[in-house]
Amino acid sequence: MLHARGPLLSVDVGAKTTEEVNIDDALTQFIGGRGLATRLSHERTPFDADPFGPENRLYFTTGPMQTSNMSFTGRMNATAISPLTNGLLSSNAGGFVSRNFGATGYSAVEFVGQSDELLAVHITDEGVTFEEVPDLEEATVSETDEYMAEHHDLGEDQLCVIGPAGENRVRFASIMTSESRAFGRGGLGAVMGAKGIKAISFDGDSTPDIEISATQMDIHREAATSDHIMKRQGTTSVTDLANEVGAFPTKYFAETSFEGASGINGDAVESKKYKKGTCSSCAFACKLPTKDEEAGVETEGPEFETVMSFGSNALVDDIVDVMKSNELCDEFGVDTISAGDAISAYLAANDEFGNVSLIHELVEKIAYREGDGDLLAEGIDRFHEELGVENWTVKGMEFPAHDGRTLNGQGLSFATANRGADHMYATFYALEYPLVSHKDALPPEGFEGKPAALIEKENVMALNDSGIVCKFSRGSMSPERYENLFDASYDELLSVGSRVVELERHFNNQRGFSRADDVLPYELDGFDAALSEYYELRGWADNGVVPDDAVTEFVA
Repeated sequence: MLHARGPLLSVDVGAKTTEEVNIDDALTQFIGGRGLATRLSHERTPFDADPFGPENRLYFTTGPMQTSNMSFTGRMNATAISPLTNGLLSSNAGGFVSRNFGATGYSAVEFVGQSDELLAVHITDEGVTFEEVPDLEEATVSETDEYMAEHHDLGEDQLCVIGPAGENRVRFASIMTSESRAFGRGGLGAVMGAKGIKAISFDGDSTPDIEISATQMDIHREAATSDHIMKRQGTTSVTDLANEVGAFPTKYFAETSFEGASGINGDAVESKKYKKGTCSSCAFACKLPTKDEEAGVETEGPEFETVMSFGSNALVDDIVDVMKSNELCDEFGVDTISAGDAISAYLAANDEFGNVSLIHELVEKIAYREGDGDLLAEGIDRFHEELGVENWTVKGMEFPAHDGRTLNGQGLSFATANRGADHMYATFYALEYPLVSHKDALPPEGFEGKPAALIEKENVMALNDSGIVCKFSRGSMSPERYENLFDASYDELLSVGSRVVELERHFNNQRGFSRADDVLPYELDGFDAALSEYYELRGWADNGVVPDDAVTEFVA
């Protein structure tokens, strides 16, 4: 089976020491990326670690596909215990940093400990340098990128940085790379900030030589020649469909469609797009560089989820206003989904829906934990009672779009996902929208056949995250292509994905997670039976706990 190559680099930022560790056994079992980081976390991170404590370990990992030139492979993974969900969580980002990471020769880098001084950590194939950077205290993402360019001739594509939100331990702070690409969900930027790390750079000339099947060129050619609407509108191309069927959360989840959708839909975003945007080696080019000269806004996006969180959910119907929210989130380093939902909750509590100036003011206040922003920075799960609003989270994570009240299988997926309310954990919504042409398409209502289908989707997405292959490759991938690329049977590869999901769940079980956490803020007929069926098919107990002997074979 194809897998990433290279040792683990362990970096203790408190002691300012490093160590190389042979992890060949973990690589052969888990390929790389999210799978590798999950395996290492299970072995090396204490189950009772404080997300903000020195014992929490933050991992960056790539997979074997980052040594190829195939489209859909410009991504890398980050993993740690989340300060938002309190469970083990992986997030991945696009852009261009993955190839620079791979050039260091490491398959994984972990950060442990805490620094008393604000640091930039420079990692190359020749060693590690710790730089104290007091001048970057509470600097924005672009200010940090500019400093690294001026002082070290480092480009934004070589960097992972945090904004003031990460330093201030905002529970949904992002790690930013290539300036506008985010390890967005779950607050891993706050983990980095708690360790005293402002920036990490990657550089070198030691990319492992991994032979990738010629199938990669077929996929790359199709990506280049496709006329898919995502190449013009990115994920916002689904806005009108989601709104039409009632899967577009609106007015802090009080409604499921938005009268003003035409002002923030794919056509609106496309009208502001001024050039193509892509990730490393990807010919699909689905990113969205946008600007509005009159408003003085230039950003990348917003993507569909941001159009929901800062648009329909906040009752904002002007795409330029949403673009500005997106720009501020990237600059301060916060997840656009959680930030937009948290602000929409505040608007609901104070009858301020549509107040754009207040929305933009609150993004900055959250990043610096000023005034009401200090409360909002804790996330909806921790502040909803104080504001008197409903708790629209699962496992502490705020909801994206693709509303589970309409797309019931996606609702089940929100509940079972180890990350919490996350649409990308299984991308189950892709099977449930009407008119979907996928051979496995399912009706949006009910749960018949969906637990089994959800398990396969979770396993495939975990495989993608370990490979690493972008989830928007779904139109180009097939069981045969997975087999050719990874040199293993499709069943073997699905087993790897299953191990990843199971090991994440087992880790979180040790932190107290159970069926009681696999719940939704709304009722769906048949949900409890479907959840029990899901556990049974997974081989887990009906309380949502993974038996210890199920993971013994795969942990040290």
